[in-house]
Amino acid sequence: MSGTRVPWRAVDGVLLLDKPGGISSNAALQKVRRLFLAEKGGHTGTLDPMATGLLPVCLGEATKFSHLLLGADKRYLASVQLGVTTTTGDLEGEIVKRSPVSVSRDEAEAVLSRFRGPIQQTPPMYSALKHGGQPLYKLARAGGEVPRAPRSIIIHSLSLMRIDADQLQLAVNCSKGTYVRVLAEDIGTALGCGACLAGLRREGVGSFTLSGRATLEQVEQLAPAERDALLLPADTLVAGFPRLDLDAGETLRLIRGQPVERAGARVTGLARIYGPNGEFLGVVEVTPPGRIVPRRLRAQSRDRSVSGASIS
Repeated sequence: MSGTRVPWRAVDGVLLLDKPGGISSNAALQKVRRLFLAEKGGHTGTLDPMATGLLPVCLGEATKFSHLLLGADKRYLASVQLGVTTTTGDLEGEIVKRSPVSVSRDEAEAVLSRFRGPIQQTPPMYSALKHGGQPLYKLARAGGEVPRAPRSIIIHSLSLMRIDADQLQLAVNCSKGTYVRVLAEDIGTALGCGACLAGLRREGVGSFTLSGRATLEQVEQLAPAERDALLLPADTLVAGFPRLDLDAGETLRLIRGQPVERAGARVTGLARIYGPNGEFLGVVEVTPPGRIVPRRLRAQSRDRSVSGASIS
């Protein structure tokens, strides 16, 4: 019937979205939510509007674990435009200066070697970081600038894939908190000609890659059941954590917020837990000598996993 409101639904999982350029990460997230009619949604780390590539989108209960991927390493393919500096550090900003470019491959390789490993990087004004409660990009758009303290980041690998007359193609594997725009600017400064980011594609987040990803257009063309089949289970977000399987009594204690003692537990730190029927329940922290404390549990755990369980 025309005008009938379609209700949101409880749908859980992770969509490996290949974000297009020209839209924000939040806009891409909201499009995915509407396509899946998902009650809840979130993503695991912002991509600039100009950037394309991997944006894991979490729906439903998977949103509870999305923050655990924020600290994951990221992998990018970046195009660096030499001889051009802009207000934003990329080609979407106003050009501030143009300089002649004469850079050989050997010169580029020598400069890139300075940026591998632990380095200090100053966040850009055009970023979502806040100062006095205001995002820096809003202050920058108003013509303001505030001091930003350098941050420690790690460039695990930085490879020169191609060099043209005035452009570098770089493969970057970096820690959380890395701004590839700033990396491009700093490389340009070191080369003496200035530079900005001309293009950026994210190819990996933690253990996730572009393999199996879907574009918004592909998702739009699928029937609802086919869309749901694209979703990875929520525990893929924590697949790198040790696994603990619990019996019914342990499960019931944990979902009530009570710690569980398991003498001789061989793991410490964060772990993923599963109930007696094998269903993923959430994340716990294990401390010596075997104390298991709930940290982030799925809301459905009580109803789906321990029906009929009791504590003696």
